[in-house]
Amino acid sequence: MRAYRGRFAPTPSGPLHFGSLIAALASYLDARHQQGQWLLRIEDIDPPRCPAGAAATIQRQLEAFGLHWDGPVLWQHDRDAAYQQALERLAALGLAYPCSCSRKQWRDHSTYPGWCRDGPREPDSPLAWRLRTDLGPTPVSWQDRLFGHQQFTPTAMGDVVLKRKDGLWAYQLAVVVDDADQGISDIVRGADLLDNTPWQRQLQHALDLPTPRYLHLPLILADNGQKLSKQNLAPALPETPDAARPLLHRALVALDQAPPASLASEPVHIQLDWAIAHWSPRSLQATAERREPRHSSF
Repeated sequence: MRAYRGRFAPTPSGPLHFGSLIAALASYLDARHQQGQWLLRIEDIDPPRCPAGAAATIQRQLEAFGLHWDGPVLWQHDRDAAYQQALERLAALGLAYPCSCSRKQWRDHSTYPGWCRDGPREPDSPLAWRLRTDLGPTPVSWQDRLFGHQQFTPTAMGDVVLKRKDGLWAYQLAVVVDDADQGISDIVRGADLLDNTPWQRQLQHALDLPTPRYLHLPLILADNGQKLSKQNLAPALPETPDAARPLLHRALVALDQAPPASLASEPVHIQLDWAIAHWSPRSLQATAERREPRHSSF
């Protein structure tokens, strides 16, 4: 088996919140429990969504919770050449194609119907690049470490965008190329990305890249039933270790790790030492969503 290499890969569209902490903490504990490396990647391929200073805030927040990464940070804004090389290889294989269609044009369809597979319908219009899902392996299946056997038919999901009309790279291609280049063996992330995995596994197959193991985590919901997110104005995580203590304990509770109540008053490094030693993905409840736990007593 490959040596364990995990990662946390936030988009710096704003500060981390409790939902982000769940993903960061679980991926960190999974790596450290197996004596593996834990890397940080800043997924800033969409500059209009990434305000100045947000990435620095994220790094301070991680450090406040004792989540220290290995090696240098990987920045996606430096990775244009790697993504372009992958896209050119896909195009040469006939697996990627330019597309002139706008979402408005195919709004009556549940997924993009592949109109430009044989050439762009409007070649003089701005062009995106899409993945041909009909030529890759289908159905795509894998064993998720929490949710068990998964199987999707990518053709039913549509030909996903790899490069946008404005020239910016899309998530699916960038994440696959970066995971391979960083030697990522295990991906721990939220269940909202579970249905992205079939596209990513098709890309891994097409580009002859290794396939990581996947552990998708239940999403944390606020009291109003909405997913905790920056768009829903979820409160930002603190940037000091003392303020992080109770939240770290709540995150361990949300991850079904049953930390002792007394641990909530301990410094973050002591909480993490306990959590690394006792980390048990098998304790996670395989539910797609759950409510944010209330404040711990200590």
